Amino acid sequence: MKNLILTKENRVALLKLNRAEVRNALDRETYQEFGMAMEEIKNDTQVRVLVITGEGKSFCAGLDLTFAATIKDYSPLQLSSFIKYLQNIFTFESIDKPVISAVNGYAVGNGCDIALASDIIIASEQAKFSMAYTNLGLIPDIGGTFRLSRLVGPAIAKEMILTGDMIDAKRAFDIGMVNRVVPADKLMEEAMAMAQKLAKRPPIALALAKKAVNNGLNADLASSLDLEIALQNICIRSKDLTEALLSAIEKREANYTGT
Repeated sequence: MKNLILTKENRVALLKLNRAEVRNALDRETYQEFGMAMEEIKNDTQVRVLVITGEGKSFCAGLDLTFAATIKDYSPLQLSSFIKYLQNIFTFESIDKPVISAVNGYAVGNGCDIALASDIIIASEQAKFSMAYTNLGLIPDIGGTFRLSRLVGPAIAKEMILTGDMIDAKRAFDIGMVNRVVPADKLMEEAMAMAQKLAKRPPIALALAKKAVNNGLNADLASSLDLEIALQNICIRSKDLTEALLSAIEKREANYTGT
């Protein structure tokens, strides 16, 4: 890949946007590479956690404006098809592995949405977030209206989306948008430590817990409880449960196989 760098080590995949000269803005080629990378990660049984970050001083500045100018001429059908394609790429909820965004700088527009689609956001003290779509006469289109309102509530989500204002990492933490804020020089250390911690945990349980939480955002209590029963039946029959019990009895670190 030209615009992304994908590395894998110790069951953790690190996906880095690599267009620092344009603050890791997203053009057609970058979107395509992102889609290919996500498919590879999704299907790689050796990968248990994904970490996403950006090269240089930005996480992702969103849509490349040069590329945006070409989209303006799309027909309604072409535009709908293209947006649906992007939505599918960035629906991280469909991946049965934890996704961590390590936000090292500006996360704007689609860049902010990439972070919002992740399961955990760890932000550098230098991180900045903006749902800047309305600055260009646009609206969020890859899930931002849905995810942001559920993280911070509809009032703050509307303020961020309608004004397009930039917020810093502290504000993002205060409103519940990010999980942690760490010094800039500790960002990747913290993100990879979290990834390694998750990679050592039982992957079936993590995948099904993620599924249950995401489902619960749009379900009533009764159906959520029924789903928990169904998913627990899967967990309790797994070899990972046996390994968890044996490792506890034998006072050793568990070696989960995801079976």
